[in-house]
Amino acid sequence: MHKEGERLIPINIVDEMKSSYIDYSMSVIVSRALPDVRDGLKPVHRRVLYGMYNLNVFSNRKHLKSARIVGDVLGKYHPHGDSSVYDAMVRMAQPWSLRYPQIDGQGNFGSMDGDPPAAMRYTEARLKKIADDVLADLDKETVDFQNNFDDSLTEPSVMPTKIPNLLVNGASGIAVGMATNMAPHNLAESIDAIVAYIDNNEITIDELMKHIIAPDFPTGGIIYGYDGVRDAFHTGKGRIVLRAKVNFEEIGNRNAIIVTEVPYQVNKAEMIARTAELVKEEKIPGIYEIRDESDRQGLRIVYELKNDAIPNVVLNMLYKYTSLQTSFSVNNIALVKGRPEQLNLKSIIHHFVDHRHEIVIRRTEYELRKARERAHILEGFMKVIGTQDDLDKAIAIIRHSANPAEAKEGLMKEFDLSEIQAQAILDLRLARLTGMELDKIRAEYEEIMNLIKDYEDILANESRRFEIIKAELLEMKEKYGDERRSEIDYSGGEMSIEDLIPDEKVVLTISHAGYIKRTSLSEYKIQSRGGVGNRAATTRDEDFLEYIVAATNHQYMLFFTEKGKCFWLRVFEIPEGSKTAKGRAVQNLINIEPDDKIKAYIRTNDLKDTDYVNQMNVVMITKNGTIKKTSLEAYSRPRTNGVNAIEIRDNDQLLGARLTNGNSEIMIATKNGKCIRFPEEKARAVGRGSIGVRGISLEDNDEVVGMIVVNDVQNETVLVVSEKGYGKRTAVEDYRVTNRGGKGVITLNITEKTGNLIAIQNVTDEDGLMIINKSGVAIRMGMDEMRVMGRNTQGVKVINLKNNDSIAAIAKVEMDKDVEEEEENTQEPLPGAVESALPEFSDVPQTGDNAISNMGDEAYLKKIEEEEEKENNRIAKEKEEGITDDEN
Repeated sequence: MHKEGERLIPINIVDEMKSSYIDYSMSVIVSRALPDVRDGLKPVHRRVLYGMYNLNVFSNRKHLKSARIVGDVLGKYHPHGDSSVYDAMVRMAQPWSLRYPQIDGQGNFGSMDGDPPAAMRYTEARLKKIADDVLADLDKETVDFQNNFDDSLTEPSVMPTKIPNLLVNGASGIAVGMATNMAPHNLAESIDAIVAYIDNNEITIDELMKHIIAPDFPTGGIIYGYDGVRDAFHTGKGRIVLRAKVNFEEIGNRNAIIVTEVPYQVNKAEMIARTAELVKEEKIPGIYEIRDESDRQGLRIVYELKNDAIPNVVLNMLYKYTSLQTSFSVNNIALVKGRPEQLNLKSIIHHFVDHRHEIVIRRTEYELRKARERAHILEGFMKVIGTQDDLDKAIAIIRHSANPAEAKEGLMKEFDLSEIQAQAILDLRLARLTGMELDKIRAEYEEIMNLIKDYEDILANESRRFEIIKAELLEMKEKYGDERRSEIDYSGGEMSIEDLIPDEKVVLTISHAGYIKRTSLSEYKIQSRGGVGNRAATTRDEDFLEYIVAATNHQYMLFFTEKGKCFWLRVFEIPEGSKTAKGRAVQNLINIEPDDKIKAYIRTNDLKDTDYVNQMNVVMITKNGTIKKTSLEAYSRPRTNGVNAIEIRDNDQLLGARLTNGNSEIMIATKNGKCIRFPEEKARAVGRGSIGVRGISLEDNDEVVGMIVVNDVQNETVLVVSEKGYGKRTAVEDYRVTNRGGKGVITLNITEKTGNLIAIQNVTDEDGLMIINKSGVAIRMGMDEMRVMGRNTQGVKVINLKNNDSIAAIAKVEMDKDVEEEEENTQEPLPGAVESALPEFSDVPQTGDNAISNMGDEAYLKKIEEEEEKENNRIAKEKEEGITDDEN
């Protein structure tokens, strides 16, 4: 039974549920979970900042108990649980949660391991300096205020922030039926992008991305791949893959993976515990021990590896199964005029600039009004105390009045004043009536009239307002801008990165023990022949630099190993190191077997260019003289675990690999100073799986030292160098063309003084030559200094060697005109090195210490003729007997 007078309205329960749920969801969307596009704050954050503003806990005041701040915010503006306010406030103080924290906390505010903060009765807080600029001009009627929950007070509906808070700190929130997840960005980059937008409203998102390159997370890390970033900037949605920042170290005799930065929002302790579980379950093999060595100096997690583990393989497993790689799904949803909208980069910037424009207008209007009010009062002062007579008259009126109201009336009548002016006169202190004060009043009036003119100009002139916005933003950049923390690894995605990485010339160096690095070519100075050289690299004990190759960042490197496998890297993926750095072990970059070694490298252009890969061939040579030619197309599909390039027989190993264009000539040199020249078509192209054919016939105890590919017979010359520093440059045509598989002709007369032949290179006058000794000394010289001589001459000493040193490798480097030239004799010699003058290169037989051989010139020529005659007889005999050598 219902009571008398009650009205019952029957309502359909479905309709009631629908409308109540919609009301609830709109309330969550608008006043809880989503940030405003203008100041980037959710209501709780705005209320925390406003509560602290009213309590005057600015960055230059002392800290205040957190409980006091939370109580104030709860009682005045935010009628929810105290934990909702305190949790929001704590997050605003955590440097690993916000890229630019807004609160300066004192006490335990939690940790990256997910430790909870201390209770609010124990902690204290105040605003950070950057928050002062989020609240700047709040007292100048720049924003609308709204009633609080019980209409007893007002609170700002948005902050007049000078900081593009939504961009720099991001936001995340789950509403009803929608969510937002916005990434943080670098303040300096964001401001550059906003300034570029102000300068040109028609700017494209791609142009904006030249300024704001990618998100910048508080915990650093590496953004792996760029596709997700591009999607997020263009559409407001995108998946960004984040990786920890990792390097490799040796601890004792074990390899270790060292993590110094983890992805954003990863709980470090949970990650380590989960990894330990996976190791226990043998999901991730190869890890010996995991330690968290983080301290005040920074984060450091050590994964110590077992002796047989390959660091790169273990690292890939960690990326796959643990939070060392996570993804951040960008979903830019924010409130625009109270409605949720999905926003791209340009829209976020557009709304922020509009907001700043409105703030500047409202601030200027407020300041103009205040200036006019002050000018009005000053005009009154000048009317009344402008002369002694007027002042005496005013004092008489006040003295003879019965009360203040009568005095005010009298002043208004006598001096034609408004009520405000008359009241200001009555409120004046007597000290202000001196002559000196009158001068001050006149000066202030003049200043205020100039200000009024300036404010009126700002309000009339839009371009001036935008200049002010720009100036204030650049001031924020100057005050709070910092370096980006998150690196970008462009190679992670599918995108073309040629535009993003400069195609600079670099020198790649690979040491005997397999350490690799790339160094800008400009780090190597040119030095005249015969200098002692400068220190090229610090290497490990008994290690030395074995390979040097000039390349550009956009090229590919193919690595061929002793066991006949081929691996790929883009040049820019090879870690950069200074000239003196050790470099990174190749094993950590490519999945090479522990007992295999890199023996050859090939620089190629774009492997996706079908014309290029079909036109070019890879020619390989082994130590025992086997040659194999395969189309580059067979190596144009990079695989992480490499592919088989050539089958290697027992007691043989791959020695070198070169690119040819189908019309090249091949020259192979051996340790004992023999060299053969033949056209590449003599070696037919075979598949990746086959063994190859004989390239040169070797005598006992001889082996191949190198192979060159000649494309321009007229201009290229052949350079051979022996391990004890002797060398010779000869025209290609001095080596006659023979059949593949012959014994070759003498290229350099090998004696004990010269040491074995170590290298062969094809060079022109424009080339530079890099010579690296086993002691790690590098000398770079121009080839134009070395005269071309006949094949039947003796060579000359190319480099001075000290203390039984010997040459480890030579490499050709194209001379770069921008490389700083270094004068002869300005090199500082190495400790213990003795400089000595070198003889000039000469075709004349030399005697004494620097002569290659003491054999007379006639005997030398006779020996060469005998060798050639023997060779001709052998070829003729083979033709008669119909012998070929494709059988192997």
